[in-house]
Amino acid sequence: MALSPAHKFGQLVGDLLESILGPELQKFCDKHGLYLDKKGERGAARDGRKVTWQDKYGNGHDLDFVVEQGGTNDNLGRPVAFIEAAWRRYTKHSRNKAQEIQGAILPIAEKYSWDKPFLGAVLAGVFTDGSLTQIRSSGFEVVLFPYKSIVDAFASVGINAAFDEGTPDADVEKTIKKIKNLNAKKWAALRGNLTTSNEGLLTQFIGSLQKVLDRRIAKIIAIPLHGSKMVFGSAPEAIAFVEGYNEKVMKDGMFRKYEIIVRYTNGDKIDAEFNDKKGAIEFLTYVAK
Repeated sequence: MALSPAHKFGQLVGDLLESILGPELQKFCDKHGLYLDKKGERGAARDGRKVTWQDKYGNGHDLDFVVEQGGTNDNLGRPVAFIEAAWRRYTKHSRNKAQEIQGAILPIAEKYSWDKPFLGAVLAGVFTDGSLTQIRSSGFEVVLFPYKSIVDAFASVGINAAFDEGTPDADVEKTIKKIKNLNAKKWAALRGNLTTSNEGLLTQFIGSLQKVLDRRIAKIIAIPLHGSKMVFGSAPEAIAFVEGYNEKVMKDGMFRKYEIIVRYTNGDKIDAEFNDKKGAIEFLTYVAK
């Protein structure tokens, strides 16, 4: 199925966003001794040019950027951050895009819950407040490059990119052709204009990523749980038990599990449960690295 001109234009804007975000993330990774997995050939760590990571169910998801601790061309590291870049022109499509980003990253983040990675989205164009709230509520750091900054950036190199649903496909195709024909100097000017106009947002985003790297363990709460398991057939029965339970009396009982809560200095938290010492110690050793 052939892509519509509007969709092809959206892909070009997406590539533009990645071309701006990629160097910023690379500088960040070089400074902190991290590895940036981005589109293109990598080495033995993965096949092909796509940044594909698997969730806990074995499903692959194509991502834009993954920041890794200890990663190399030939070996996957521990994920520090999963980051997506996306463009939407119309509000009616923004919630679908938010859900698409969540659907790609959250199952992977769940697999790597012990790492508590940074989840980020650099968006551009038009997104509703509801779509932004939706993605932020699931733990993402989100910045939005305003639609006007995109239009102004293209205008700075002589291209009119102010489209709406009434714009003829032929006009959009002409604009796409002009973008593809930009020489290196004008492409650099386009990127520079968009970067400068959104410099504060980029600084905010990188700063949030920095906080994840700077976090330290503030406290670890370990709760060994004992006691006989009580099973009830209805909520009223369970309520009656809880109401009548004497919390001041220490009752001996069978060991059940360890609950461990790790709290970080930046407010992040990891909750984990283990049925034996081995699992608990393995987890604590892992988060201490």
